[in-house]
Amino acid sequence: MIAFIWASVILALIATIMISLYGIARRPNLVKKLIALTIFGDTANLLVVLLGYRVIYPVAPPVLPYLSREALSQFVETAVDPLPQALVITAVVIGMAVNVLIAVLVIQLYRLYGTVDVRKIGERLPALLEGGEQ
Repeated sequence: MIAFIWASVILALIATIMISLYGIARRPNLVKKLIALTIFGDTANLLVVLLGYRVIYPVAPPVLPYLSREALSQFVETAVDPLPQALVITAVVIGMAVNVLIAVLVIQLYRLYGTVDVRKIGERLPALLEGGEQ
């Protein structure tokens, strides 16, 4: 039963990643692309956390309350891996900074062009690169 639940969770995460990649690649609206990018990053972070999780019960947090042989052996047998959690904390902060930067760029593009559609921006771009007016 637990294996079925884990397989369902992994398949749902993979499906979410595929849908968000479709949104990034195929949607012409920059705001929708930003939302899809955020969903992709959050799903990838959850997948990394789940890779460090133990399926064997009981599961303990990666904290060693006191130092002894018994506590250390129990810690090694039951604790989850703290490295993916640390990497995800870093990835969340970096992802937030990237999303804010992209949101500011989308706002600036809207102020300059009056649209967030990449097709319409792409039509005006060659004239701007040649030095012409909008």
